[in-house]
Amino acid sequence: MSTYLISDLHLDESRPDITRAFFDFLRGPAAGAEALYILGDFFEVWVGDDDDAPLVADVAAELKRFSGSGAELYLMHGNRDFLLGQDFAHRAGAILLPDPSLVTLAGQKVLLMHGDSLCTLDEEYMAFRRQARDPNWQEALLAKPLEERRQIAAQIRAASKSMNSRKAEDIMDVTPAEVETVMREHNVRTLIHGHTHRPARHQLTIDGEAAERIVLGDWGELAWCIKADRHAIELMHWPIPS
Repeated sequence: MSTYLISDLHLDESRPDITRAFFDFLRGPAAGAEALYILGDFFEVWVGDDDDAPLVADVAAELKRFSGSGAELYLMHGNRDFLLGQDFAHRAGAILLPDPSLVTLAGQKVLLMHGDSLCTLDEEYMAFRRQARDPNWQEALLAKPLEERRQIAAQIRAASKSMNSRKAEDIMDVTPAEVETVMREHNVRTLIHGHTHRPARHQLTIDGEAAERIVLGDWGELAWCIKADRHAIELMHWPIPS
């Protein structure tokens, strides 16, 4: 049996093609999988588990059907959906996964991350990340009415787009030294993450040993996933029908 990993679908009502492609993935390539790991930014924005948007209900139902078939389903927070909570996880039949997390794939220990915490040169974002992951800040935000949270999320997203448009490309990518530090701390030679929208397999050398950083792509014109079985870890992609 195979394990699949995906990230950065940014599901949103404005892109029904991506939602359809994801449901087709669950019913097609991922059908019969042992496990599926969703490594953050599953939704374009998440304002709380009480969101009554039809998209949320549809996705929860489809995930529940998938996990109900016997597959293990794991959700990791991203920088867009850090407010995903236990209520949605329960509705989807999923387990919320800490970032980072250690798993075994293809017979080796692998570190899974969303990837935003590796972008340490982006000081503006790192400051926001510290605020957004603070439980007290989250509690105060979730206490606001749903419509007000939607407005706040839209304002945050607009501000983020404006800031990112002025940043150098390398600032928004991972910091190589941070990658090596994290991999040493967890004693791994394989790291899988998303976030940067720069899918690739990067060969590294850490303390004289061969290592690899595998980056998942975002779902836009293409869908990206990693398929892992007992023998190999494969980065795959295919076109998303319009």
